[in-house]
Amino acid sequence: MTDTTTTTPEAVEHEHGVALTDAAADKVRRLLEQEGRDDLRLRVAVQPGGCSGLIYQLYFDERYLDGDAVRDFDGGVEVIVDRMSVPYLDGATIDFEDSIQKQGFTLDNPNAQGSCACGDSFH
Repeated sequence: MTDTTTTTPEAVEHEHGVALTDAAADKVRRLLEQEGRDDLRLRVAVQPGGCSGLIYQLYFDERYLDGDAVRDFDGGVEVIVDRMSVPYLDGATIDFEDSIQKQGFTLDNPNAQGSCACGDSFH
């Protein structure tokens, strides 16, 4: 079994096409400050699941995996997308909404042909 985990960006192949709005980058920075860690980055992935077939995952990760695509944003925020998720997320924009109706990260993905009624999954 081969370990594909690394802690250095040398394993990355290229930049990805996911954009991060200023509001989302600011929220990521604040969350990282709360964690007190400077070795984490935001990982965005597409996984099988949900009622429409695919779900988004956003989480902090300290690892780089072989084939990861990395993009740096202002203020030291890094967003990583794994090799398999890159085609599904090319051109997508991550935003952060903080209103009386909704609080959280949103993902506007031009590659999603449709989503379920609850909006948690897409195809």
